[in-house]
Amino acid sequence: MHVFVTGATGFVGSAVVRNLIDAGHGVTGLARSDAGAAALADMGAGVHRGDLAEPDGFAAAAAAADGVIHCGFTHDFTRFRENCEQDRRVIGALGAAMAGSGKLLIVTSGTALVSGAGVATEEMTVRTSPDVVPRAMTERAAEEAAAAGTNVAIVRLSPSVHGAGDHGFVPMLIDRARRNGRMAYIGAGANVWPGVHRLDAADLYRRAIEKGLPGRYHASDETGVPMREIATIIGRRLGLPVESVSGEAATAYFGWFSHFAAIDNPTSSTATRAALGWQPRHAGLLEELDSAVYFSA
Repeated sequence: MHVFVTGATGFVGSAVVRNLIDAGHGVTGLARSDAGAAALADMGAGVHRGDLAEPDGFAAAAAAADGVIHCGFTHDFTRFRENCEQDRRVIGALGAAMAGSGKLLIVTSGTALVSGAGVATEEMTVRTSPDVVPRAMTERAAEEAAAAGTNVAIVRLSPSVHGAGDHGFVPMLIDRARRNGRMAYIGAGANVWPGVHRLDAADLYRRAIEKGLPGRYHASDETGVPMREIATIIGRRLGLPVESVSGEAATAYFGWFSHFAAIDNPTSSTATRAALGWQPRHAGLLEELDSAVYFSA
């Protein structure tokens, strides 16, 4: 099959492109820059020049493929709400172009959107209002596209998608530890993050697009890793003290990242594994964290 991929040169998207090509599929990736276009060509993928800010410019080309994987998202937390609005518009444009075709549109979300209610499972919907958590716009837009006749699946990524080249939450924790001269966790540090290796996440996307079935899938390797254990490894690797913080001290240490540092998101991927035959094979979060991938040897 031929798959159109947004975010095709990103941390997760590039792994998705490679996985699809290695499995014998054709791929066209969305590229904004010359460098991105060259990277896709080097991987053996076709290129469609475009920008997430202008989804009408690529929606028709995406709909012409056999399936679409939407991995693209602008990761600028200073403009987070605007970027979530942009994601809503992209999903709306793709959904409208694909409605009635029976082709699968895979949208990327996060397991953290269903945190706070015990173990997050695939059947749980996002109840949080986008007015409170802007990222909830993604699943709201996916549900609207499905109601309008588009075949939609949602892949929820873990808070930590780890591996070489990671520029997400774990590197942010490491950076804060270096800048503060110590590594902190909130309260008892018992809140948990699930994790998944980027290559295992890529394998999940491929299996989902091949199945072509709507649903919600969880890209989580483990149910959850306590923040205290994550902090302990970072502190040891950096040779820095590790301590508990709370209240104003936590806000001072983590700043805007406080919400993410406090996420308690135990997650199940049991239904995903059964539906897709998916089995993570790469390093778990703690194993990967305690390695030269995140710290020099």
